[in-house]
Amino acid sequence: MNAYIIGLIYICAGIAHFTNSEFYIQMMPSYLPYHWELVLASGIVEVILGIGVVFKKYRNLCLWGIIIMLLIFLSVHFNMLIPNYSLGAPVYLLVIRIIVQFGLIYWTWKSINPISK
Repeated sequence: MNAYIIGLIYICAGIAHFTNSEFYIQMMPSYLPYHWELVLASGIVEVILGIGVVFKKYRNLCLWGIIIMLLIFLSVHFNMLIPNYSLGAPVYLLVIRIIVQFGLIYWTWKSINPISK
């Protein structure tokens, strides 16, 4: 059941990259090029991984993909701790966001089924 919830979360989050692109673009670190393209690409990846989690055959692979994606996204969250890139958000909320990110990584990792022999 956890995997289905995780899948739904990432399908919805991925769709949000298309319906609210500007929100994500403003968070992109200045050291990354092609902000709009990266936002759309990450949305596509989130939707694909979210859908893949539903299928048992691809579940573990897609859960690992989500973990890797979340680890990559941490660079955006840590970048926002720099005052010039915080978008006016209070530091405590940015720190909570990073803690939640680690919680999502842990939850996804715990949802991976060990391969039986």
